Amino acid sequence: MAVVSLLLLGGLWSAVEASNLAVVTCGSVVKLLNTRHNVRLHSHDVRYGSGSGQQSVTGVTSVDDSNSYWRIRGKTATVCERGTPIKCGQPIRLTHVNTGRNLHSHHFTSPLSGNQVRWHPVDHSCPVHYSEVSAFGEEGEGDYLDDWTVLCNGPYWVRDGEVRFKHSSTEVLLSVTGEQYGRPISGQKEVHGMAQPSQNNYWKAMEGIFMKPSELLKAEAHHAEL
Repeated sequence: MAVVSLLLLGGLWSAVEASNLAVVTCGSVVKLLNTRHNVRLHSHDVRYGSGSGQQSVTGVTSVDDSNSYWRIRGKTATVCERGTPIKCGQPIRLTHVNTGRNLHSHHFTSPLSGNQVRWHPVDHSCPVHYSEVSAFGEEGEGDYLDDWTVLCNGPYWVRDGEVRFKHSSTEVLLSVTGEQYGRPISGQKEVHGMAQPSQNNYWKAMEGIFMKPSELLKAEAHHAEL
């Protein structure tokens, strides 16, 4: 009985924490900043000329570009109710607001860095491959390769904290390289999937519309305080 009580209190304490913190929630529309390269995750109706031929995903320095907004949703074939705090370790989808396509990855090599042979920092005999990151689907519906797991410290993704996004199928980390595109998207940075963790993988929620934590969470927090 004591163990059950402790588990219950632990769950309610997490609810209190989430209600007091500026957490990132389902349904929020945000811009995501790569903190190493100072660019925002971006997409547009421009397709890759190689690889999958799907809609390209890049990093841009502009703060005001409306093509950098992404809606946070539950993983494929699930519904995450608006205002539900995102837990560390939770799989989600990021849907590009202006085109309705989901952040996506697969085993195609990235268009710029994928053409270069680089070596694993520990095992120097092992070449490192970088995966293409694209936007895929129609009107928010794609497939299981749209799922990304949020990696962060603590119980929830908080707005002022840095997070990583790990592709749920290929296990690459969403990253930005120093490579820049030419026409028709001159100056935009390449976004790709990187197998190993590095400073290139860190992201932070910036501008956007953040849904308040759900009423259920507030009710749990209120109950815990009684």
